[in-house]
Parts: sequence; structure tokens; C-alpha cells
Amino acid sequence: MGKNNLRIDWQILLGIGLFLLSAIVYGIHFLLFHDAHHIFIYLIGDIAFVFIEVLMVTLIIHKLLLFREKQTLLRKMNMVIGTFFNELGIELLAMFVQSDPRADEAGKFLLINQQWDAQKFAQVRHFLKGYHFNVDIKKVDLVGLKHFLMQKKEFLLSLLANPNLLEHESFTDLLWAVFHLSEELHHRRKLGHLSDNDQGHLAKDIQRAYGRLLMEWLTYMHHLQKAYPYLFSLALRTNPFDRDASVEIK
Repeated sequence: MGKNNLRIDWQILLGIGLFLLSAIVYGIHFLLFHDAHHIFIYLIGDIAFVFIEVLMVTLIIHKLLLFREKQTLLRKMNMVIGTFFNELGIELLAMFVQSDPRADEAGKFLLINQQWDAQKFAQVRHFLKGYHFNVDIKKVDLVGLKHFLMQKKEFLLSLLANPNLLEHESFTDLLWAVFHLSEELHHRRKLGHLSDNDQGHLAKDIQRAYGRLLMEWLTYMHHLQKAYPYLFSLALRTNPFDRDASVEIK
């Protein structure tokens, strides 16, 4: 509290000092020219312009700076999201797709190509919001999934600690869903001997992560198409829903 009071007192003293300096300069002007009329004309004009200056600074310049700051933050977040998908997101999505009995049905809508536009991405996003993400737990290699997520645990924690991602609520929800699944698997030592209820619980955790991952992947693909066409080309050739996808160009 003492430091805050000193800071406030310093600001008040500065304000009083500047006001006194202004009064002294006006006083000198009057002593030299004896023209109070001229002083008040410019004084009132300057005061009138203050309101326009406040308008320009607070509403226009501030908004421009805020927009630039948001664009910079968005670029940083997209870089982090890109790192996530390159490090584990694409591979994790492929694991989930293999356990989805309706993957072929969803895949018909997710065969992304170079001709997709913003409207097409929006239509598919709308479809996915009503899509029931199902997982056949018996098709999931739980031991392999556990090992994979344990290898990426430090990476996930570093992303969750990234302050830039606090602005991206949906991606943060994805990270928490994946991290929660990782912890659920970590605390089960005998994944080959789970009860039906426990398998059902893990299936719901996988479905949660699967749904969030797929929505963020679609957004990421749209971003790549607009910003990084060469990365988008590679992403098309690693699309887990495309059975004929191949990294090698034929």
C-alpha cells in the first residue's frame, strides 16, 4: 500500500507542477503582451481540441493498436497450434479415426482439397457440431495410446502453461481433454483387464478428446490454406480420413 500511495502522490505532484508551469507561461505571455483576449482565444481553442484528441486516441488509435496486438497474438497462437498438430495432434487423430466405426461416413465430408473455400469449411464445421463422435473401445490400442501420451506429457504441460493460449478457449479445452485422457490412462496399470464400466468411462474420455481434436484440426486446416499453402499441401497428404492419402506425390 505504501508504494502505491507514493506512486499516486508522485503523479499528483507532477500534475500540480505541470499546471503551475502552464500558469506561469500564460502569466509571462500576459506581462509581455498585455493581451488577455488573445490568451483566452487560444486557451479555449486548445481545450476544445482536447475532446477531439481524446476521441482520436481512445477510439481510433487505441482500436488500431488493439487490432494489431490481436493479430500478433493470433499469429503466435496459430504457431503454437501448428506445433501441437505436428508434434502429436495428427497422429492422435489418426488413432481415434481407426477406432471410430463411423469414420468412413465422416470421412466423406472431410476429404479436404485445394478447392475448399470459407463457405465449405463452415458447412463441414456445422456438420461436425451435430456429428456423434463414437469410439469402439475394443479397437483402441490403449497400451499404445497410453505410451504415446506419456511421451508427450511434458509437451502438453508446456502448452497449458503458455499464457497466449488463454485467449483461445476452444483449443485450451482440447488440451485439457487430451491431458485428462492421458492421466486416466496413466493411473491404470492393467489396461488389458478393465471392467465394462471402466471401458465405457475411457471411451467417453476418448470421444471428448476426439470431438475437440477434430474441430480444431478443421480450423487449423483452414488456417493453413489461407496462410501457408505449402504446409496445407502436406496436411492434405496426411489427412487421416483419406484412405488414399500419401505423403509421396504420385
